[in-house]
Amino acid sequence: YAYNALEPHIDAQTMEIHYSKHHKGYYDNFMKAISGTDLEKKSMEEIFASVSTATPAVRNTGGGYYNHTLFWANLSPKPGQISSELKTAIDARFGSVDAFKEAFNKASTSVFGSGWAWLIVTADGKLEIVATANQDNPLMDVVAVRGTPLLAIDVWEHAYYLKYQNRRAEYIGAFWNVVDWGEVSERFAKLKK
Repeated sequence: YAYNALEPHIDAQTMEIHYSKHHKGYYDNFMKAISGTDLEKKSMEEIFASVSTATPAVRNTGGGYYNHTLFWANLSPKPGQISSELKTAIDARFGSVDAFKEAFNKASTSVFGSGWAWLIVTADGKLEIVATANQDNPLMDVVAVRGTPLLAIDVWEHAYYLKYQNRRAEYIGAFWNVVDWGEVSERFAKLKK
């Protein structure tokens, strides 16, 4: 989608800088960090499963690259509908989609400094909301609660500051207008197979 496709919720200037500078920087530096190592042959999931043994550059830039890739995939100018399967799972775990959003918003606003909030599926198949600092993610062996990400929100200031300044909660509220529930539901369905 175009840089301006998510307006008025996320502005074109933020999207362009976020994608062409921040995301590209993480990707370029991650490629440099793994160049000439055995990590070049591993998937992101394999790298993250033992990221505690990798260099800080691999952890930080690999996380930044992966996290942003998932973030972009979760956004759409045409958000679509949540699948009945995912809605049923969210209702069972959180009480309702609205209660889930409230808990997700709380996790997102509670991140101190820079980081991410996530909806994940844990190894035992449960939905959980978690937050991570900096560019860590729930696939990494360095986080308290691990799982497979379904949905992520970037709460680094570069994701919202041009439009929302210090109003992170307002940005998080706007995020729900552009969540691609079709993509999130498809990711959930693949995990359930």
